[in-house]
Amino acid sequence: MFTLDADRIYFFDGAMGTMLQSRGLKLREVPESLNLTNPDMIRSVHREYSQAGADFITANTFGANRFKLAKSGLSVQEVIEAGLSIAHEAASNSLVALDIGPTGRVIAPLGDASFSEVYDAVAEMVAAGKHDADVILLETFTDLYELKAAVLASRESSDLPVFATMSFEESGKTFFGAGIESMAATLEGLGVSALGVNCSLGPKQLIPIVKRLCEVSHIPVMVQPNAGLPVMRDGVSHYDVMPEEFSEVSCRFAEMGVNILGGCCGTTPQHIALMKQAVTRSFGQAVRRNVPDETVICSPSKLVKFGKKFVVIGERLNPTGKKTLQKALREGDMDYILREAVKQQDQNADVLDLNAGLPDIDEPEVLTHALTEIQGIVNLPIQIDSSDYHALESAARLYNGKPILNSVNGKPESLAHVLPIAKKYGACVLGLTLDEHGIPETAEQRLAIARRIVDEAEQLGIPRRNVLIDCLTLTASAQQKLVPETLKAIRLVKDELGVCTVLGLSNVSFGLPRRPLVNRTMMIAAMMAGLDGAIINPGDADLQESLHAWNLLTGDESDMQEYITYCEKNPVTPPGLPLKRGGEVSPALRGDLGGLDSAIAKGLKDEAANMTRELLATLKPLEIIERNIVPALDSVGKDYESGKVFLPQLIKSAEAAKSAFEVLSQAMSSEGTGGKSRGPVVLATVYGDVHDIGKNIVRTIFENYNFDVIDLGKDVPPEKIVEAVEKGNVHVVGLSALMTTTVASMKETITRLRASCPDVKVIVGGAVLTPDLAEYAGADYYAKDAMEGVRILTELLEK
Repeated sequence: MFTLDADRIYFFDGAMGTMLQSRGLKLREVPESLNLTNPDMIRSVHREYSQAGADFITANTFGANRFKLAKSGLSVQEVIEAGLSIAHEAASNSLVALDIGPTGRVIAPLGDASFSEVYDAVAEMVAAGKHDADVILLETFTDLYELKAAVLASRESSDLPVFATMSFEESGKTFFGAGIESMAATLEGLGVSALGVNCSLGPKQLIPIVKRLCEVSHIPVMVQPNAGLPVMRDGVSHYDVMPEEFSEVSCRFAEMGVNILGGCCGTTPQHIALMKQAVTRSFGQAVRRNVPDETVICSPSKLVKFGKKFVVIGERLNPTGKKTLQKALREGDMDYILREAVKQQDQNADVLDLNAGLPDIDEPEVLTHALTEIQGIVNLPIQIDSSDYHALESAARLYNGKPILNSVNGKPESLAHVLPIAKKYGACVLGLTLDEHGIPETAEQRLAIARRIVDEAEQLGIPRRNVLIDCLTLTASAQQKLVPETLKAIRLVKDELGVCTVLGLSNVSFGLPRRPLVNRTMMIAAMMAGLDGAIINPGDADLQESLHAWNLLTGDESDMQEYITYCEKNPVTPPGLPLKRGGEVSPALRGDLGGLDSAIAKGLKDEAANMTRELLATLKPLEIIERNIVPALDSVGKDYESGKVFLPQLIKSAEAAKSAFEVLSQAMSSEGTGGKSRGPVVLATVYGDVHDIGKNIVRTIFENYNFDVIDLGKDVPPEKIVEAVEKGNVHVVGLSALMTTTVASMKETITRLRASCPDVKVIVGGAVLTPDLAEYAGADYYAKDAMEGVRILTELLEK
């Protein structure tokens, strides 16, 4: 079996689609079907890349999953077996990668696919190819959740090394909002052999992304850029980065410490040959990278680092002593749980502790349901809190990112059950300094348990940076003399084990008056002993005040500014006036009219519907739309465009708005007034293109801005689009394309629209589209995302 040598530089091949297009690939022809219908064409491409010096040949299996092959009449097994066989025949001196791309489905709660459906589709591909492939390449993913499912399917279905790459935009985020650091932390934890970036951008545009990736990844890094951006010449797409420039930038990647180099869209055997010559001439082996050992957890869009700034872990989603939360968990009141999660995020929690430990519920089911819903609307990382091993593993499996598992302790049973879960899913684990004898009284005894936990973790292959220790605070009212032992234990753990520490604070004040005062004082004392984070109530204004002051005294200039900003938003209240805590909240989030705009902005569907019903008692439906719904959507849209929120939050806000619209539609229908549409628009993915994720997202956003969307689906012939425009008296058409090969089809569609409907305006978008390609296709407008489409559509229909 192949083993990756971290000291060596490897070379992959380049684009398959570009080469097939130059050989006459037909519109609507499924590239993977050529493995059976024209194997010589595929064989010739592989042979050219092998002769160019590629160490790895990528089999023509990228889209050979059950969803994309459904209408082809071909089976996954036969397509993959043929693809791997051809690759081996054509390149006997090269290793062969089973190529697996995105399934084309979006996992709930953002889409209609389950995690297991995506997992099963990838597992089927791996089962079909594992005996003939040398490695598995998961590439061009933009959804970290889908990629996690694919990695688990690959590693659980075979023993092959797994390489995993994602496609990033110049912002440093993927289409679904995943960040570079989050990708690295998650994939590294899941045990891939190499991780990296491919597609979407040219080599120069990828430089800052690759640089950052090399700074945070402890494992080999892989880079496969496009040959620049596509341009159209004589009806065929070409790319603007020549082999010489591609090779030059590849040398810069090697200098950063990249281990695996190759090419994506637009690259050719000449690109690969010159790249290999240039890199091997300058580098005898891979450049070693000095990556710091840092304790990090993440959601797709937010990374939290322990050891620098103090980390606040919100405690309000633990049902212990919280009757309302207990009731919500038992009754499945997810909207209450989501409100509590959003509230803690608004109160500046860095992480959310999530616990569903009640004796009379199905804890694994309730915990995983709450987890998936929360991670759909809140971007904070989650600490999964359970003493039920099955619940802990179920939640770790479905978590999108890298979580903390709360907790393991020194008992042999706990170590045997929890540490393997942390290892398998790449999670951090919180170790409690107790064992079968209970909580020791002395700091030295607690240190001994902490050492046992760290040692057992490392023996299992869990790096020390993924272990945090809670030295456990006891109740001061009953065991006052033992409180200093907790502080001493924190210092010992930090000094002797070098791991980060977390403390559950609230227990120290149990049974005492003015508990917040005791909690705040204990927190500062523990921070002076080296505490890195605490499980606390983020809504405790006094705690937040102390934290800002602490950061000011121990941090840098940015902490100074944060402290000043905090004081400006929380002025000292003169004596005799009620205490004001919190700070200014933007009008869209404040919920000026009953909280509807706040519910929409935060993606709370049930609350949005309930607030709409309340508002109908005093306002007309159109007033609610104009005063609440549209301003809230506009505010979220602006936050999306500025990078404050990402696609998942945008979609959840749109869904919340939809729930409000449904209530209003019922009200208007009963009144006989009907809803006032902002106008019709036809949407379609062009002929020959079977991808529709982006188009479906646009449809959702358009509908929730009250446009009448006529969605024709994917792979739509030009005549069907013309017919829909004429039949529906439509003045605006939105066209999508994901593949450069279908840009010509987009041009043909627009040409026919111009001939039959000269007054219609056409907006185009899609992953491969650029302003230049939009102009080539004859479009009136290019929209880089759904919100830009809303602006253009609004202007057009107002005219």
